[in-house]
Amino acid sequence: MAETPFPDDLRAAQIRLHQAPAELAALGRTLPWSVEPHTGWPGKEHSHTGEVTGGWPPSPGWTDEQKAAIAGLRQECLALSEPVTTHPYWKSFTGGDLLDRRMELKSATRLEAFQ
Repeated sequence: MAETPFPDDLRAAQIRLHQAPAELAALGRTLPWSVEPHTGWPGKEHSHTGEVTGGWPPSPGWTDEQKAAIAGLRQECLALSEPVTTHPYWKSFTGGDLLDRRMELKSATRLEAFQ
């Protein structure tokens, strides 16, 4: 199927809507497991093997900067969803055609978002 010529502002918003959650997830993977400082807890030793499983190490919690970065990315994800879903371009489509065009936009911009 030939690519639909989506409006530039809609494409840009959708590209950013792919990027922002990816950035949020990447940042989350770098942060301590607990938002607030926590002492953690020991694992349990298995009686037959002696292997210790479970438990969590102490967490220093997140810094104010880390909390602000997470909050900012979450807010950006929410804010970007509005112009993508309510763009005037969508008014010319209904039903399955609307769904097809939305999915085409997501697919067409996903690769652009990470190049």
